[in-house]
Amino acid sequence: MMTFCSLIARGQKVFSVDYESQADVKVFVVKYESQADLKVYKVKYESQAGDNDGKWFFTQYSNQAKKKVYFVNYENQADLKIFFVDYENQAGWRNSNKKSLMY
Repeated sequence: MMTFCSLIARGQKVFSVDYESQADVKVFVVKYESQADLKVYKVKYESQAGDNDGKWFFTQYSNQAKKKVYFVNYENQADLKIFFVDYENQAGWRNSNKKSLMY
């Protein structure tokens, strides 16, 4: 049970890489919530990271992260379009077809 719980907690720990070739997922930040596949809330503490529900904790080192993301400059380069929300309860998937990208 403890192993399972620790895997869940690791679900949304992400690291922003400097090069596209290092990324698991290429991400584009959209201007409007309605354009996003995923609404993301940045949590302050690792323990608050969600289970693929849009609550992201940005790690300091790449080996601490479950997923490495690269922020692209153009929407057509992205695997996933995200929108950063101001409140935790706003986070979540708008396009569940893309959910597998973050597992």
